[in-house]
Amino acid sequence: MAATHKKDLRTGTSVWMSQPIAALPARRLSTDAETEVLVVGAGVSGAMVAERLTDAGLQVMLVDRRGPLAGSTPASTALLQYEIDEPMTVLARSIGKERSQRVWRRSKLALDALRERTRRLGIDADMVNRDGLYLEGDAMDAAALMAEGAARREAGFESQFLDADQVKKRFGIAGRAALLGYDNIAADPRKLAAGYLRTALKRGARLHAPVEIAEVQPQDGGVRCVTTRGRTISARHLVFATGYELPKGVPRKGHSIASTFAMATRPQPRRLWPEHCFIWEASDPYLYMRVGPEGRVICGGEDEDFADEALRDAMLPEKIAKISEKLGAMFPKLDTRAEFSWCGSFGKSETGTPSIGPVPRMKNCYAVLGYGGNGITFSMMASQILCAMLTGKTDPDSDLFSFSRTF
Repeated sequence: MAATHKKDLRTGTSVWMSQPIAALPARRLSTDAETEVLVVGAGVSGAMVAERLTDAGLQVMLVDRRGPLAGSTPASTALLQYEIDEPMTVLARSIGKERSQRVWRRSKLALDALRERTRRLGIDADMVNRDGLYLEGDAMDAAALMAEGAARREAGFESQFLDADQVKKRFGIAGRAALLGYDNIAADPRKLAAGYLRTALKRGARLHAPVEIAEVQPQDGGVRCVTTRGRTISARHLVFATGYELPKGVPRKGHSIASTFAMATRPQPRRLWPEHCFIWEASDPYLYMRVGPEGRVICGGEDEDFADEALRDAMLPEKIAKISEKLGAMFPKLDTRAEFSWCGSFGKSETGTPSIGPVPRMKNCYAVLGYGGNGITFSMMASQILCAMLTGKTDPDSDLFSFSRTF
């Protein structure tokens, strides 16, 4: 028995895994334990939630069935953006103009908070600002991108429409119009998550792994959890930060698991495109890319709407070959051979937005489902919203991401 639906989350070696980081002090759980807040999951979401809650003075324990940073975090390509998967004009047709603007604004606020908080905490995660180039594709043509830019500017976001000639002259990409946005973030996801975990641990948080929760028993005034080894953990609150392994009892409506593929080239700083901006396509399937460590190109895409790990892994060589070919077509001077390649599971939602907050019919239990293309940005958002809830305050945007929302 387990409290989450287990998955083989990733296969292959990401570029981040080639760079060692100092071990985090995780211990086995040898006795029963009590805490104010139990965070299940020690990846980037659990790390940011634990850091925020310890900053608010709460006693926090984290557990993970694998170990810290051993799930999906190392598979992230870490294009940290405020732009969510659903363009603003598309999202407005689903949830209304006012709500779509609020979602986008909160995503931007979370990204800015991530940048500022990481700097304030002194976390070295190779963080750098990057602009974002959203290329026309089969999902949005030039006219649709122009309308999207107008919608973003109306909502308060700076963006610039570039016609095909301007894109070619400035970035060297032929035959595509684009929408240019500003000040997203590139980072090393493992270093980022480790930094937030270390900060929480310095404030007194406890980290236990490998520990697997087998049973969750919500009660009046708290939650009792039983591990697979028979230990009990009693907490006032429980936060599921289990990434793409959906906790049992958490609503699945609107959430699904898909498969994605990524690669990193050898270092080639002299061949990279001007300005080193993020690049992704308004297409399905779409290609996305960024500059990574040592001047490598990190490129991903070719997503598939299935969660079968064996099938996903079997497709890795074919998918990497397609990604390499598409990258070469866009930038003929690049050496697009993969030095690192990996694949993994990731979560999708119908609106590209996360679900954050109390779990229906599970007293004192909360969940972070950062499903969509902006998982790390959503992790910061979740830390803000959950901290407010667990300290008796209110967050003005919690209704947008609640499990009980109607859209």
